[in-house]
Amino acid sequence: MKPQQTPAQLSAEEIVFIRSRVIFEDACVIAFDKPAGLSSQGGRIAAHTLDDLLWAFARPGHARPRLIHRLDRDTSGVILTAKTKPAAATLGKALVAHRFRKTYLAALAAPPDPKGGVIDVALRRHSIGRDVNMKVCEPDHPDAEPAVTRYRTLAANDTAALVELSPQTGRMHQLRAHLASIGRPILGDVRYGGALMLDGEPVPRLMLHAARLGFPHPVGGAKTYVEAPLPSDIAGILTLAGLAAPAPSLS
Repeated sequence: MKPQQTPAQLSAEEIVFIRSRVIFEDACVIAFDKPAGLSSQGGRIAAHTLDDLLWAFARPGHARPRLIHRLDRDTSGVILTAKTKPAAATLGKALVAHRFRKTYLAALAAPPDPKGGVIDVALRRHSIGRDVNMKVCEPDHPDAEPAVTRYRTLAANDTAALVELSPQTGRMHQLRAHLASIGRPILGDVRYGGALMLDGEPVPRLMLHAARLGFPHPVGGAKTYVEAPLPSDIAGILTLAGLAAPAPSLS
């Protein structure tokens, strides 16, 4: 996408905020721990997006860093940007070639059955007005997009479950739609049928967190990993459910 030519007018508080979300930076890339509620790009809310806030890192006369991928507005965690056009091009090609390794954590009302495996189910976009959802479909449907998700249950009891998710493809709402398709929607997922209460307490938002990202560095190609700590709202739900939060797998 062509960079915005007119810099966003950011407040001092916004600049401090976005700089506080940096979890990795070098000469080529910046990785952020995006909080839930912040849109990656575009969006309908009259507020600055992450893409707008990246102007805080622009040098005079230069474009802001470029987003390499997106996270849903209510998903927290690692998101990667490139500081230079060559880095953006290299990372974009690596993303298309499936050389990124993404690991998510999600809280569910119960563990999947089986507790680990692969969801290989095609998805298609379904629009109602301005809203777009992903629907399960047959692989030969004319609008089908192949989608594959690896998963495993890290902890579970009678109240909730914590699962680790590794998308092998990058479809919109893939993890949310896939888990809903096996009867285990993510807690707080209004769009895909997730429970909004847990043990009598409200679930504050979509309980999905991009915990870890692995990518080939744009200079030299060395595998680089960035992690974002589990946010307090998901940790609080796990505590409420009596579950610990193991670290995500490195595989």
